[in-house]
Amino acid sequence: LFISQPSLSGTIKDLENELDITLFLRSNRGITITPEGAEFLGYARQILEQYRLMEDKFISPEQRRKKFSVSMQHYTFAVQAFIRLVKRHQDHQYAFAVHETRTYEVIRNVATLNSEIGVLYVNDFNRKVLMKLFRDSDLEFIPLFDCPISVYFWKNHPLAEMKSIAIEQLKPYPCLSFEQGENNSFHFAEEVLSTYDYDQIIKADDRATMLNLMVGLNAYTLCSGIICEDLNGEYYRAVPLETDDTMTIGYIKKKRLPLSQLAEE
Repeated sequence: LFISQPSLSGTIKDLENELDITLFLRSNRGITITPEGAEFLGYARQILEQYRLMEDKFISPEQRRKKFSVSMQHYTFAVQAFIRLVKRHQDHQYAFAVHETRTYEVIRNVATLNSEIGVLYVNDFNRKVLMKLFRDSDLEFIPLFDCPISVYFWKNHPLAEMKSIAIEQLKPYPCLSFEQGENNSFHFAEEVLSTYDYDQIIKADDRATMLNLMVGLNAYTLCSGIICEDLNGEYYRAVPLETDDTMTIGYIKKKRLPLSQLAEE
């Protein structure tokens, strides 16, 4: 860690010469990583992760700080699971991270080992595209459970007391969807029925804003319907949507890389 900048630059240059590749492009404005460099760093992170797993197995717990990182689509139940994990280790030193983010970022974070696992969903619409991306990124998808689709809104929404809701009944109300940035293909949408022709749709970046929009505009979103009242309180409802579509919630991990004990929890 205590290495001078010239020494580090010289070491990187020696490595490039030895491997006969260019890891960084250098200019008077700084350095930019090359595609080969990004791939190299991905493999290097994997080696470091293997070393961390060896530490977890062979170094006594008293000598190390527990580390874990997870990325996820915007799921309250996944945050709740993370909270339970942290509480189980509240008497230890730890450095944990939780990234609630866009679909592509979830995949990239796990592919680059910035996160050990990533929680997301697949269904009949996005399965083929996402599974190819998983394979190309050397990832595997482990399903956890299947669930039907629900309409999620605040408790005083005009449709909140319905037993089930048809998609046509939602037309008078704005539909909320998480912004996916540059990777805004329908296949990366966090909401099912992303290709439906909604009359009114609002994109948002975070869950807190969505919850506010539900209250202020009688807006709704489509989701798994798994509500965590401990975190969201009793102010929101999930009503089954009348559709045969389902979603499979699961997690992605690096192929051939065993999960740490924390990830297993």
